[in-house]
Amino acid sequence: MPSTPNTLIAPRFLFRFSVPLGFRKQLWSAEGIRLEPKYRLLPLGELDEERQMADMRMAWNTSGIGFTLRVEGKRQPPWCRESRLEDSDGLQLWIDTRDTQTIHRATRFCHRFVFLPAGGGRKSDQPVADQLIVNRARENARAVRPRELQVRSEKRTNGYLLEGFIPAVSLGGFDPADHPRLGFTYAVTDRELGLQTFSVGPSFPYPEDPSTWATLELVE
Repeated sequence: MPSTPNTLIAPRFLFRFSVPLGFRKQLWSAEGIRLEPKYRLLPLGELDEERQMADMRMAWNTSGIGFTLRVEGKRQPPWCRESRLEDSDGLQLWIDTRDTQTIHRATRFCHRFVFLPAGGGRKSDQPVADQLIVNRARENARAVRPRELQVRSEKRTNGYLLEGFIPAVSLGGFDPADHPRLGFTYAVTDRELGLQTFSVGPSFPYPEDPSTWATLELVE
């Protein structure tokens, strides 16, 4: 990609992104989920010349939202600790089921989830799925119950594959018929490879400010 001239404002911040999120009849099974290339989210970080180390794919149906994340280019195993979710290598997702866009503090419709390829179990080799609080939120989303979120991972020679499913019950206000747009961003964190984000980068308070998130349009 051609180099971008130095600017005071990151290129991604100059735009309000709205991208389609495809429908898929089957999202989760005992074998996890496999999403075809057509479900890949646009690599918006390329606008800021951010390194794209991960292939992120997502799909939806009325039962919830599923994703696959493939991280490549690693020489070291991911650093994951169930006791240190925010510091671990893995994926965080922010979802606003009302796509408000004009608010700077999260409401009960704003959700934050974390998925790790390892760090759980007695040997710390099992994947982890959990919920995190959005900092400075006006009101917190409903707490998810144990094992409500689904996760699966596979080790690869140069990285890992992470698969997950967020059921509709974990997404307060999820109503595709009446609210077919979601506020959304993600962050893939890796101590070896760096950070990959969706809507804006670390120069902006995306972990707590829903106005910096992009929009996902639920299409069939």
